Amino acid sequence: MDQPNIAIIGLGYVGLPLCVEFARHYNTIGFDTSRRRIDELSRGHDRTCEVAIDDLSAAAAGGLRFSTEMHDIAGCNIYIVTVPTPVDRHHRPDLTHLLAASETVGRVLKPRDIVIYESTVYPGATEEYCVPVLEKISGLKFNADFFCGYSPERINPGDKTHTITQVIKVTAGSTPEIAQRVDALYRSIITAGTHLAPSIKVAEAAKVIENAQRDVNIAFVNELSMIFNRMGIRTKDVLEAAATKWNFLPFKPGLVGGHCIGVDPYYLTQKAQELGYDPQIILAGRRLNDNMGIYVANQVVKLMIRKGQTIEGARVLILGMTFKENCPDIRNSGVIDVIRELADFGCCVDVFDPWADPEEVCQEYDITMLPADRAPAVGDYQAVVLAVAHKDFESLALSPQPAQVVYDIKSVLAHSDGSL
Repeated sequence: MDQPNIAIIGLGYVGLPLCVEFARHYNTIGFDTSRRRIDELSRGHDRTCEVAIDDLSAAAAGGLRFSTEMHDIAGCNIYIVTVPTPVDRHHRPDLTHLLAASETVGRVLKPRDIVIYESTVYPGATEEYCVPVLEKISGLKFNADFFCGYSPERINPGDKTHTITQVIKVTAGSTPEIAQRVDALYRSIITAGTHLAPSIKVAEAAKVIENAQRDVNIAFVNELSMIFNRMGIRTKDVLEAAATKWNFLPFKPGLVGGHCIGVDPYYLTQKAQELGYDPQIILAGRRLNDNMGIYVANQVVKLMIRKGQTIEGARVLILGMTFKENCPDIRNSGVIDVIRELADFGCCVDVFDPWADPEEVCQEYDITMLPADRAPAVGDYQAVVLAVAHKDFESLALSPQPAQVVYDIKSVLAHSDGSL
C-alpha cells in the first residue's frame, strides 16, 4: 500500500476537521475554490468554529497546507470529497458542487488513486453520477485504473463532545481490497472505530436514513406541540413526564434546519420516486417540519392580537438566525420562515444574532442584522421571539409584559406567552 498523500476537497464544516486530523498522521493538503476561505485558514482563522485555533496552528506547523490551485493536489494519491449537497427551491437534490468537485479530481487523477466521497447523497449516486465524471475527465477506467470509497460525514456543528474522532465512522469501497484500505485509513484517525459496510450503496443509504429518522421523530413532537397548544398545556411538561419511561425517545419540537435533517430526507425520497415508490411517512414529516416557521409566526401574531396590538407596522425582534444554538452555521435555517411570515403580516422585523456572520446572512437571506456588538433594547419591541437558545441571550431580560409578547421557540425560558 502506497503511503497516503491526501487531498481534502472542500474545507467547510466537514472538510476542515477531517483535514486537521489526517494532517496529524499523513501529508495532507486542503483544497477549496473559495479564496476567502483559504486566506482565512492560512491566517489561522476558522469562522465555522469547528477547529480550535491551537489545533489549526499546530496542524499548519506540522505541514498542513491550504490551496485553491489544482497543481498543488496533483501529487496526491487519495482524494476525499467533502462538498455541500443541498436541495434546490423545489426540494430536489442539487449535485452541482459534487459533480464540479469530481471534475476537479478527474483532472489530476492517476492510476492507483482512490477517490473517497463523504458528501451526503442518495443510494447509488457515487457510482451512477460521480464515477462517470471521473472516468470522462481522467480518461481512466473505474476499478481498473482508479478506485472509489464512501464514508459518510457525521459532523454535528457546534458539538464539542461528538467530534470527528469520537464518532464511529462508516466506510465502504468499490472493491473488497479497496474497502479494507479505506477502512484502515479512517481507523488510523478515528478513536471510536469504524464500521465497514458491504458496499458503497449501503453506506450511502445508512447516511440518509440517520437523518430521515430524526426528521420523522421531530415532526411527531412538532405535531404534538400543535395539539397540546390547543389543549392549553405545555409540550415541554408533557415530554418531561413521558421521558421517565426507560424507552421513551427524547426528541423536542422546533424548527428543523441545518445541512442534514432538513435536506437528507429529500435525497432518499427522490430516489424512491425514481423507482416508482411514493414515500408516505418521510414526506409527511418533511411537510410538517417545513411549515413550522409559518406556524410559529401565526402563533406570535395571534398572541399580539390578544394583547390588543396592531399588527401592521408592529416591531418584532428575532433572537437568533443560525440553525442551532452556540454555532455560526446558518445553512437552511428555519428561522427565515418565521421572519418572512411575520413580514408578510406587515411587521417590521429586526434580527439579532452575535454568532451569525452578517455578510453570509445578507448574501444567503438578504437580511441586514442588528449590530452584533450591542444587545438590542428588548423593551422597544411589541414582540420578541427567542428563535435560537444562544448562551449570549441568557443575560437579556426576557419575560412577558402586559403590552409585549415573548414567544419561546426553544422552551428554555421560565416564563413566556407561548412556546412549542
